[in-house]
Amino acid sequence: MAGHLRHSCDLCHIDVEQVSVRRGGQTLLQDVSMHIHCSQLTVLIGQNGAGKTTLIRALLGEIPSSGVIRHKDTGGRNIPHLRTGYVPQHLSFDPEMPLTVEDFLAAAFSRRPVWTGTSPKIKRKIREALTAVDAAGLEKTPLGRCSGGELQRVLLALALNPAPDLLVLDEPVSGIDRNGLRMFLDTLVRLKSSYHMAILLVSHDLRLVREYADHVVLLDKSVLAQGTPDEVFASPEFDTVFGSGAEKKEAEE
Repeated sequence: MAGHLRHSCDLCHIDVEQVSVRRGGQTLLQDVSMHIHCSQLTVLIGQNGAGKTTLIRALLGEIPSSGVIRHKDTGGRNIPHLRTGYVPQHLSFDPEMPLTVEDFLAAAFSRRPVWTGTSPKIKRKIREALTAVDAAGLEKTPLGRCSGGELQRVLLALALNPAPDLLVLDEPVSGIDRNGLRMFLDTLVRLKSSYHMAILLVSHDLRLVREYADHVVLLDKSVLAQGTPDEVFASPEFDTVFGSGAEKKEAEE
C-alpha cells in the first residue's frame, strides 16, 4: 500500500439523534437515529422516496434539519469541522468536451485553470490518487470516453483528496454491471481500513449489500431496522419493504 494512503482520521463515530426534515408542509424524514463508525461500511437501503438522499444532504449540512448530529473523536469530544468526501450518483458534463482525466483532477487539486499547465508535483499527485482507487493509467483518457465504472473511480479519487473522515457515496455505481460493482466495493473495503474512515453508501443491490456491509440501515422516512446485514435482512420490516425472498429474486435476475 502506498504511503500516502496511510491516514488516521480523528473521527470515531457520528451520532444522528432524532433528525427530521420537513419541506413545504411535507415530512421527508422523521426522528432518524443511527450511528456511523470509523472503519465501517454503513449502507442505507430502502425503496425510492424513502429519504436516503435527503438524509445524506442533512448529514452534509446542505439542507436544514431538526435533531442533533454529533461528530465525536476517539476521546468522545465533539469535532467542529468534519472532513467529508462525496461521490455523487452522476457527474454532469459535456462528453464531447476535450477534457482528460488529468485535466479534470488537476483543476481540482491545484485550483488553477487547466490551460496554465500541470506541474510535475500535481501530475504525481494525480497518478497516486488514481492508483489508490485502482484506476492507474487513466490520466490521458478523455473524461467523456471513460466507462461508468472508470468515471466513478475518478470521482472517488477526487473525493479522497484531501483524505476525509467521512466518505459519502449516493448510489455511485448506478448503471455499472455486477462485476464492476463488485470491483468498486472491493476498493472501498480496502480504503476504509487504509484511511480508517467512515463510509456511508446508498445502494439498491441487496445481495452485495449483504456481502459487503458492516452495518445496514433500512429507511422509510424513519429508521425501520438497523444492525448487521443478517439482522436487518431477517427482520419483519425488511420483508414488509421489499417482500419475502427479495434478495433471492434479485440474485436470479
